[in-house]
Amino acid sequence: MTRAALLASLAALGVAGAASTTSYYPYTAGKRWAYSNGEVQVVGAARTVRGLPVTPVAHQVGGKTVTEDLLEVRADGVYLRGILAGGNVNAWYNPPLLVYPSGPLTPGTRWESASGRVRLAGRVMGQQALSTAGGRYNTLVIRTDLTTGAGTTTQYQYFVPGLGTVRYATADGSSIDLTR
Repeated sequence: MTRAALLASLAALGVAGAASTTSYYPYTAGKRWAYSNGEVQVVGAARTVRGLPVTPVAHQVGGKTVTEDLLEVRADGVYLRGILAGGNVNAWYNPPLLVYPSGPLTPGTRWESASGRVRLAGRVMGQQALSTAGGRYNTLVIRTDLTTGAGTTTQYQYFVPGLGTVRYATADGSSIDLTR
């Protein structure tokens, strides 16, 4: 799996959450988010993969699923257990990668996790008002650094508790916004 694909999968996880925090990291089967790059993310029904219960989040382009993030939801946070591509497990993380600690998040909150040669570090940088085609929001700005054998990639997520990620931005300034 490429760093870009893994980072995109990690970024998409702003749509997931634990049963005790579903109002914070919202997810229910069938929930959808559409973005300015044409991608639609859809939460699927919980299922078992490799003997573990996971919640899939499909990344669709043109109505076709390209990849699915397999989330493990725990009281202590949202974890990326694996990624499916072409119906096959493309990556499996043991231990899983902590994508978000349990909420609520506040400026200055930090977390890290590692699985094999993949390391994820997150930090809430602050709060920011943001307007997109999808609306106006008060966001938490989350910096995610993903390190693999090929180097480190940085991405910023503009996260709204109860809604999910409304903007993804890369270090070079390009961004993808929630449209609906």
